[in-house]
Amino acid sequence: MGSPPMIASRPPEPEAHFDVVVVGSGFGGSVMTQRLSAAGLSVCLLERGKAYPPGSFPRSPWETGRNLWDPSEGLQGLFNAWSFRGLGGIVASGLGGGSLVYSNILIRKDKSTFVQDELETWPVTYGDLEPYYARHEEMLAATPYPFEPDPAKRNPAREPWDRTYKTNALHEAAERLGLEWFLPKLAVTFAANGEPLLGEPILDEPENIHGRTRLTCRLCGECNIGCNYGSKNTLDFNYLSEAALRHGASIFTRCEVKTFAPRPEGGYSVGYVDHSQAIEGEKRERPLPVRTLTCDRLVLAAGTFGSTFLLLKNRAALPGLSDRLGTRFCGNGDLLTFALECKEDEPGGRPRILDPGYGPVITSTIHVPDALDGGPGRTYYIQDGGQPQIASWIMEWGNFPSVLGRVFRFGVRLVKKWLRLDRRSDIAREVSAAFGASRLTSTSILLFGMGRDIPDGNMTLTGDGYLDIDWKTRRSNAFFEQVRATDKEIARILNGKFVDNPPWHLSRVITVHPLGGCPMGRDEREGVVDSYGRVFGHPGLYVVDGSMMPGPVGPNPTNTIAALAHRAAERLIADAG
Repeated sequence: MGSPPMIASRPPEPEAHFDVVVVGSGFGGSVMTQRLSAAGLSVCLLERGKAYPPGSFPRSPWETGRNLWDPSEGLQGLFNAWSFRGLGGIVASGLGGGSLVYSNILIRKDKSTFVQDELETWPVTYGDLEPYYARHEEMLAATPYPFEPDPAKRNPAREPWDRTYKTNALHEAAERLGLEWFLPKLAVTFAANGEPLLGEPILDEPENIHGRTRLTCRLCGECNIGCNYGSKNTLDFNYLSEAALRHGASIFTRCEVKTFAPRPEGGYSVGYVDHSQAIEGEKRERPLPVRTLTCDRLVLAAGTFGSTFLLLKNRAALPGLSDRLGTRFCGNGDLLTFALECKEDEPGGRPRILDPGYGPVITSTIHVPDALDGGPGRTYYIQDGGQPQIASWIMEWGNFPSVLGRVFRFGVRLVKKWLRLDRRSDIAREVSAAFGASRLTSTSILLFGMGRDIPDGNMTLTGDGYLDIDWKTRRSNAFFEQVRATDKEIARILNGKFVDNPPWHLSRVITVHPLGGCPMGRDEREGVVDSYGRVFGHPGLYVVDGSMMPGPVGPNPTNTIAALAHRAAERLIADAG
């Protein structure tokens, strides 16, 4: 493509005014920016992180160590890591938000789980969101992974896709357990011109804001650390490109919102800092100056942690804000386990190759239905987890005694050749032996679980102004034990060793799907916002991201967040006349 990027490298003009300011560029913010700018509103998107065009995601140890978000310490990287008493959380900071590091999965929330009970109150139905699910899936060109589960139907020409061993393993386990298995839609481009091809240039698509040509998926397993080939249909390539290039939206990166307040004449003033002037890698000695712009309507889409934190910090400027602020937090039932060193079903137990680093990070899903649909409890999903190949290298070479032994044996053999005690000059056999069989990573699989845990967490501020969450696994233990039981059965069928994620033994989980904090409800007694994201009692203020969920989604939540954002955008456009 070769065109210059269409992202502002400077902050907005001082005291600039817009019809709408959107804070954050994840699934809520990107959808809102595109829909509102397409309707003719002047839209300013403020994203605290950087833009990441293809080829810019870090890979070296030096870069990776700096690829975290803590600007006061000189870190302006992609990953924002949080730690609370009962859980940890990992979210993204960059143009495109969580789409930069998510697993590409687009699954709709089960119809039966739009419940209204003592635990969660959903003021929308599946029917309300169905057209918006379809619209989002079309926008992201979502398609299932091109894998054929029936060996009799496989085409040798498509062998790269059908030899994704982890996909076949989860399919086999599901069949033997009598569980539903399916290939979910993925926001990944596999085919450039009809048939799936590895690493082909994608030439038949509109220009994007990075001005870069993308490639089809290379099956490298790097989806969660940023796709350097542009194969993921991340939000910067669709919603944000349309908003900026076709509809004139103003997109500013490295601008972090700190304050906001209603204006006497209507609308909101927004205070933010400009990180582009900071020197990355150097600790900041003094606070950055706060800049200000104004808007008629303000959309908070900074994610569950970000939006809730902003509302808590600026609560004094918003009298009458619902006391439900900070409630109904959950981690969408996220639970990571492992099936290690799996073996084939045969005498002698030949190693079962799974090669989890080959393919997209997730390709297939097991679904255990909710009790509302005849299932055993609260619904959950289990997905075949992959990892970048660099993680496999680290795991294999991290087994130091084994590595030391192989290197020593290699050295002995090499010395024998130098001394001509072994006259074979071809040393391929010796080099191969030094690498070893790589049994740990080649025969193991990560099992990503998620579902309807209990949304009983509370988000508050500490005395010194930091975000705090009071959430523990106790009330969700029955749910988590069901997920673990199924994971154990999968490991048994694959003849592998079941292993929990180490934090589980400390009654902690790690979530990449934090939800709640600004839950929607039918009125201010039930929630902070209504079903369109409008903050009760504060006209023109919206919250449209994962924080508006009144409970867990169940499957990967981005599809539902985007559908709600489409619906909220149409309401905002109507409200704006």
